[in-house]
Amino acid sequence: MSKPRIWIVDDEQGICISLTFALKNTYDVKTFQNSAPLLEQLQRESCDAILLDLKLGDENGLDVLRAIKEADSTIAVIIMTAYASIGTSVEAMKAGAFTYLTKPLDLEELKIVIGQALEFRQLTERVSYLSDELESSRHYDRIVGESPSMQRVYELIDTLKDIDSNVLITGESGTGKELVAKAIHEGGKRRDERFIVVNCAAIPENLLESEFFGYRKGAFTGADADRKGKFELADRGTIFLDEIGDMPLALQAKILRVLQDKEFTPLGAAEPRNVDVRVIAATNQDLHTLIDRKQFREDLYYRLNVMSIEIPPLRERREDILLLCEHFIQQNSFEMRKSISGMTSEAKDLLMHYPYPGNVRQLANILEYACIVCKGGQIGTQDLPAEVRREFSEGEAFPSGMLETYLSSHSLKDIEKLAIKQTLKKNGGRRDKTAEDLGISKRGLLNKINEYKLNDD
Repeated sequence: MSKPRIWIVDDEQGICISLTFALKNTYDVKTFQNSAPLLEQLQRESCDAILLDLKLGDENGLDVLRAIKEADSTIAVIIMTAYASIGTSVEAMKAGAFTYLTKPLDLEELKIVIGQALEFRQLTERVSYLSDELESSRHYDRIVGESPSMQRVYELIDTLKDIDSNVLITGESGTGKELVAKAIHEGGKRRDERFIVVNCAAIPENLLESEFFGYRKGAFTGADADRKGKFELADRGTIFLDEIGDMPLALQAKILRVLQDKEFTPLGAAEPRNVDVRVIAATNQDLHTLIDRKQFREDLYYRLNVMSIEIPPLRERREDILLLCEHFIQQNSFEMRKSISGMTSEAKDLLMHYPYPGNVRQLANILEYACIVCKGGQIGTQDLPAEVRREFSEGEAFPSGMLETYLSSHSLKDIEKLAIKQTLKKNGGRRDKTAEDLGISKRGLLNKINEYKLNDD
């Protein structure tokens, strides 16, 4: 188990040396003689507690305290000073100090105070985590839909929430796969433990292993302290592996071992660690196709796909669109302190017939935009984004009433290809903005561009 990290900030080198000698057997100690290197280090890593001298040469320790708390409000800061006064003590506590000690320090008292500070930080982190979870969790309340296909999703959530079997959630980008994973976690027996999300497409490939399994101090250049990986953080809870289809093959083998043996080895560690974690994975890709291309391990697929949930795209549950619109309008009106009661019939008609390549996430973005620009009590067509108002065509506008005919007479792939092509055109070929507008990852967009040969257009 790694030692708690204590940083000492004092302009007197002798004090730094003596405190290091007194604390090094119990704690991982670093020293700084002014604020610049301290604050720079805080940009790269955190610590558990800081012993801060109130007077650092020409610097005011209270200003340094405020900068520390701004960088990481959870760090317990213990003020040290030879110039104690009631006024400075009160000011330090108001600025966020854990407590206030006068020099010369009583080492036994200091050790007791450090222990109390570390306990307080652990409690603060736990309360903060649980508060965030409580704030964001109301089981199914965040999943909106009454269509038969969504009722089937709810039934599967209820079936799976109290078992430990791995689950694979499939569906297009923006359909709400993470919300379903959270509902499974929050409704089941692991609800009081952590729900850790890992977006496999968003982490650089060279960092994936350390992100998943963590590392020990000295494992590589720059590994100045032990760091827990996602699996260790999720122990006794749930880990959600989003965009699992984008995981490199080399890492897939290591994930397979974790699923089989319930253990992993942090980088630089000699012994493996046991882990009790429920795995829920999600993808918007066809894993069978990736298996055929030797881009995804078949044995990992069967390990993940013990139970599966397919989330339908929004265009296949159009009866939920207006219900979702009402939900997002209420949510945005409350957050923006506006009184928006609904939409005009013309706006409803446009939204009911839009193809939604970005699914529910795209609809949420559309309604957020509309609520921002809306000046009255109802959202009209003039408040909707240009891509919704623009009639759906590759060059010429559809005659009135022909949009529905177009959608019903073309395959989903044709519609998706057209949506990507038009959005790329609108954004001048910028793939990052196009991916954002469509509600998919940049890697997912690249895969679609290659699949539809849009590079050749």
